[in-house]
Amino acid sequence: MPEVVGAKPRPSLEQTLPPTDAVETGPLTGAAQDPEASVPGAAPPLPGVSRYRSVNPLLELTLARIREFVREPEAVFWVFVFPVLLAVALGIAFRETGPPTVQVAVEADGRQGPGSSSGRLMEWLEGRSDIEAVLLSPEEAARALRTGRVALVLQPARPEAAATASLEAGETVSAPPPLPDLDSEGLVYRYDPTRPDSRVARLVVDDALQRGMGRVDVAQMRDEAVAQPGARYIDFLIPGLVGLNLMGSGMWGLGFAVVQARTRKLLKLLAATPMRRTHFLLSFMLSRLIFLALEVVAVISFGWVAFGVSVHGSILELGVISLVGSMSFAGLGLLVAARTRTIEGVSGLMNLVMLPMWLLSGTFFAATRFPEFWQPVIQVLPLTALNDALRANINEGLPLAASLPDVLVMAAWGIVSFLLALRWFRWQ
Repeated sequence: MPEVVGAKPRPSLEQTLPPTDAVETGPLTGAAQDPEASVPGAAPPLPGVSRYRSVNPLLELTLARIREFVREPEAVFWVFVFPVLLAVALGIAFRETGPPTVQVAVEADGRQGPGSSSGRLMEWLEGRSDIEAVLLSPEEAARALRTGRVALVLQPARPEAAATASLEAGETVSAPPPLPDLDSEGLVYRYDPTRPDSRVARLVVDDALQRGMGRVDVAQMRDEAVAQPGARYIDFLIPGLVGLNLMGSGMWGLGFAVVQARTRKLLKLLAATPMRRTHFLLSFMLSRLIFLALEVVAVISFGWVAFGVSVHGSILELGVISLVGSMSFAGLGLLVAARTRTIEGVSGLMNLVMLPMWLLSGTFFAATRFPEFWQPVIQVLPLTALNDALRANINEGLPLAASLPDVLVMAAWGIVSFLLALRWFRWQ
């Protein structure tokens, strides 16, 4: 090919390559090893910023999870605001109002005046501050007992009933006295023995009537009232709300995020990036640690300010218990969402897993209320272990060693569920 007049000669390949001794082997240091440093017109690197930055996939994914949570006001409400509102409602409903009064109904015997049986009973009962008695007809008293408006119905002797009983025994009697003797079954307590308030009302009313009829105590007893924090219902409730909040935020927060990313095809895009499946799943669990302290502190601080609930145990051990419990529910949330494809599907599975623990794990009432043959199953539930460990620390001040079986139960749930989620997880 003929040469063009005035054109510069084209350098050969050997002339374009730098000498072998000018290129160092090893880490990228210096301008000679930067492929972009010799490009004409290339922008210089910013001061203090390395052109080659090592990116940790686990760190970046964890930060992404945190940003997603903060940008969702609904998630912030359910994690931080809803438990406080629940504590307010239940704390007010079960607040300490002093000794309760028993609700009693006295059946009218058809006669008027203070000399009647029902009148004398009302006079004795109204003299007690812990009894609230009302005079009703037999039909109204039966309806009030059936609907739960009263705990006990006191039925005086009815003249026709006493006369019938005497005639059957072959006796000739006159009309019964206004208030017959208790030995003649002239008074009847009508109540439901399965209701605790009815049994209490029976004891209180019987004591009031016995004293009104002249009973003399054989021995003198002295009452000593004890009211101190730790034995109230709100003291029982606050640790349960902490455990319930950790379960809800751990399972709903992680399960929904994974399934939502799968439905939006984000997992398919992430699968093409240089990251491991372990990094992706661990990022969800590690992001829970950032908000763990805020969740626990929010509920316990409100209980302390509003109701005087104190933490009698170690704060550090309380953090360890909360951490292990949070990780166990995070593992369960990942396991539920490992293969679920739709939001509706993960919602159903979440409710299936969480509802038994809502009812059985002793959040709002003691788990010992359930039958004895249920207890082995109830005691191995992660929420039961978390609630028991939290109450042992907050209410009783016991060391962590006393709650070691509960901590091991929670750790086992977290480890096994995470390993299963890691094995069964699907990107699409």
